[in-house]
Amino acid sequence: MNLLGIDTSTALSSACVLRDDGQAFEAGSPAHESGQRPGHARDLLPGVAAALERSGLGFPALDAVAVGVGPGGFTGLRVGLATARGIAYAHGLELRPVSSLAALAAGSHAPVTLALTDARRGELYAALFEGPEQRIAPFAAAPAEVIRRVAESGLDPLAVGDGSVRFADELWTAGIAVAQSGAAVHAVRALSVCRLATAVAPQPPAAVLPDYQRPPDAMPR
Repeated sequence: MNLLGIDTSTALSSACVLRDDGQAFEAGSPAHESGQRPGHARDLLPGVAAALERSGLGFPALDAVAVGVGPGGFTGLRVGLATARGIAYAHGLELRPVSSLAALAAGSHAPVTLALTDARRGELYAALFEGPEQRIAPFAAAPAEVIRRVAESGLDPLAVGDGSVRFADELWTAGIAVAQSGAAVHAVRALSVCRLATAVAPQPPAAVLPDYQRPPDAMPR
């Protein structure tokens, strides 16, 4: 199966083509490293084009589109999902949704992984995995609540993701190890989205929805 994967759940726009021969071709923006504001609308489609060019494939050769559905930022998830839907509709491709936190955890080689992304407002998006098995489903909460739930699980995880970097002091104080700052494991990779999507059933594009985990900051009057 030839898969195009994308994720825009964090400040990074990530795209990847995973060919049916197992070779992967990734492209992404460095916003999560540079501290710049996310530029998903600017960066995602050029990343998709770059990944396709490197893979030697065009849209007609793809079998499916895999998309990270969050949890994550509202604008980023909307851009990513709209792009994935548009490509799927335009080229008659399957659409396969993947948890962005599961994709983040999949990049860790630790036995137990606490996947954390920055949810702003002093909160985290969090999920706990033991190997590939989800032990705590995604949720949004302040660091203290995340720490409490991890303690109740009885597991000893490695924390990864930009949220773990932001709240590293609180996590270390609570006895939760955090991967080294700047490590690649802190990024949600579209390659992991692709790999997880091979075990996900395809859904109609209109049925794939973002996982926001909480109401938006701006509400209509």
